[in-house]
Amino acid sequence: MARNPIQFQPGLSLPAFLEQYGTEEQCRAALYRLRWPKEFVCPDCGNTTCCQLSRGLYQCHHCHHQTSLTAGTIFHGTHLPLTTWFLAIYLLTQRKNGLSALQLPRELGVTYNTAWKLKHKLLQVMHERNPRETLTGRIEIDDAYLDGERPGKRGRSAEHKFPFVAAVQTDEESHPQRVQLRRVSGFTLTEIRRYAQQAIAPGSQVISDGLGWDKIALCRHVSSCWKNIRG
Repeated sequence: MARNPIQFQPGLSLPAFLEQYGTEEQCRAALYRLRWPKEFVCPDCGNTTCCQLSRGLYQCHHCHHQTSLTAGTIFHGTHLPLTTWFLAIYLLTQRKNGLSALQLPRELGVTYNTAWKLKHKLLQVMHERNPRETLTGRIEIDDAYLDGERPGKRGRSAEHKFPFVAAVQTDEESHPQRVQLRRVSGFTLTEIRRYAQQAIAPGSQVISDGLGWDKIALCRHVSSCWKNIRG
């Protein structure tokens, strides 16, 4: 029986995640690289030299403006450690069926209200960013549902589940470059066409294992589509 290369591709395990982002220092270093990939840039004057103050602030050598590592980010003003935020992001993005606000506090060791606010803040940021972006190049796509697990009818037609498309833009070695999550009304041919026209740049290469993403409506928008048949 053939094995699906997408379903069995190596991911980031929890031990590997904790090895990379298990301490506050590691998370701060990762956030610094994301915010200033080349070097520090003053948000006021654009100068690239600074000194770090004892309070964790960065002071520009030119205009003396002070800024924090989290200023202007989703983490600004938070009382939670970055390790909690990073773990929440990992948990919410690793589970295809989503993670309920009841399960999240157990995983993070926080109260329900804290977990609920954290989850919705992350989802809101993803929602605000996604409509402005289109993926291009090599893209791996899959269908998924959000809203956690509830008793009752199971499967795609179950109530209280919201369908969305999870797409990852990768390089030629399948290393992730950008992630996009978009809610859709369903996985019909019409909705697939609408999603492709809004979210995927023309000429892209789409790879998927579900819901007939290789249908002609999508393939007319992209250069090629591969469908990996489930074994």
